[in-house]
Amino acid sequence: MKSKIELHKGDITTLKVDAIVNAANTSLIGGGGVDGAIHRAAGPELLEYNKKLGGCPTGEAKISPGFKLPAKYIIHTVGPVWNGGKNNEDKLLANCYKNSLKLAIEKNIKTIAFPSISTGVYRFPVERAAKIAVENVRSFLEKDKTIEKVIFVCFDDHTYQEYSKQIS
Repeated sequence: MKSKIELHKGDITTLKVDAIVNAANTSLIGGGGVDGAIHRAAGPELLEYNKKLGGCPTGEAKISPGFKLPAKYIIHTVGPVWNGGKNNEDKLLANCYKNSLKLAIEKNIKTIAFPSISTGVYRFPVERAAKIAVENVRSFLEKDKTIEKVIFVCFDDHTYQEYSKQIS
């Protein structure tokens, strides 16, 4: 299973994969962090396309073309805002990964890259988020053989170290 999961430190918008996952907000029309970076790199067509998607609830996922990105698709998922762990945050975060992977299979996506969902401005603890992310992706890959490679893309050293602990 390890061979299907990789870890990368850097900019998710530069990866040549079938799909990258966007840690979006419910409006899907752009924001800060990875969401803003993806919108800038994909170009203005992404905003216009996403306006027609009608938003996205927390834990769910929607898909758009990659436009100017090297990735063919962008899967937009909305992670939970951390409120101390008492508002179903763990389950909602797990659903982000599960629903993104289900959508990937529907579109015959073989390679997919995830950012660390909800750990930026949504303040989800990185250690906890990394565990949820890796466990759910591993579990999914054990049941479904469609996806050939999942890359967790970490923007900073701390996040990279936490994901590294979970993958090893």
